[in-house]
Amino acid sequence: MLRSLYTLSLAALLFTAMVIMLGAYTRLTDAGLGCPDWPGCYGFLSVPTSISEINTAEQIFPERPLEAHKAWNEMIHRYFAGTLGIMILAIFVLSIKAKQHLLFPSLLLATVIFQALLGMWTVTLNLQPVVVMGHLLGGFTTFSLLLIQCFRLRQTLHPQWISELNVINTPALHALLKIALIVLALQIALGGWTASNYAAVACTELPLCEQGWQDKFDLGQALSVPTGFADYEYGVFPYEARMTIHILHRLGAMLTTLVLGILILKLWRQPSASQRKFAAVLLTVLSLQIVLGLANVVFHLPLYVAVAHNFIAACLLLALLSCYLVSRASRNENQLASYHSATVIAKGMA
Repeated sequence: MLRSLYTLSLAALLFTAMVIMLGAYTRLTDAGLGCPDWPGCYGFLSVPTSISEINTAEQIFPERPLEAHKAWNEMIHRYFAGTLGIMILAIFVLSIKAKQHLLFPSLLLATVIFQALLGMWTVTLNLQPVVVMGHLLGGFTTFSLLLIQCFRLRQTLHPQWISELNVINTPALHALLKIALIVLALQIALGGWTASNYAAVACTELPLCEQGWQDKFDLGQALSVPTGFADYEYGVFPYEARMTIHILHRLGAMLTTLVLGILILKLWRQPSASQRKFAAVLLTVLSLQIVLGLANVVFHLPLYVAVAHNFIAACLLLALLSCYLVSRASRNENQLASYHSATVIAKGMA
């Protein structure tokens, strides 16, 4: 039962990565409102295809004529997201049958239910930026929770796994891992805010923006929540706010690179081979993410480069969170071993 639960959790983790990519593709092809209703499409369970269905759809939504390619992008994303929801429900049920602790399966189920609500609000609130960003962050949260679920199950199935890695743990390194995770999470949120406000091409020059950007920098408006608009598609902020959002994302990228660079260097200097492998993986994924980010600027946001940039952000989160979980598990094992040793010594002295 546990092995089946582990296999299903791992499959759901990989499936979530696919849903994240499909979500990015849907957003970047401006298909977020490809179907103006939810959960169906123009009043149908699937995209209208016959002439009579298309006529009916355009009578119901005369303000938004059917664009079949956008509608299909949106519905395929919904189908995959719905399948993921069923997989997570199955994880919850199997966890009950296997008599596992239900904290993470319950969090997963609650998160995917809230994700469904955010998906609905994305459509019904016409791409309100806070909702769109929340939907993106919900996907990354689901991804992270599934990784933790897989990690815990692997520990249960292979209790000696962590000790066999021979991780060298120090309080400073563990604290740096926590800081790196927080910085990366904030940078992902900034990326979501940039995308949801259509600010990805607000600056087309390096390293920060076009000349004179300092005079247009408007932090207050960039971090405000736009409200009162009937439709948020293609963004409602003026150029100054979008430019500021874009610059914040670039500054966040620089800070993230700095923090992760320090972490990679410290991991590489550890005598543990597994930690040097983590350093190599992090360096590879971070380098690829930097190249993709630069390519987005230089080539003005090519679709597949932008989708890859979103996907590699998920891979970077996966690698960093895995490193942190191994560090924490190793730290807990060391503390437990120290406690047992102290207990034995105390009993011997008694």
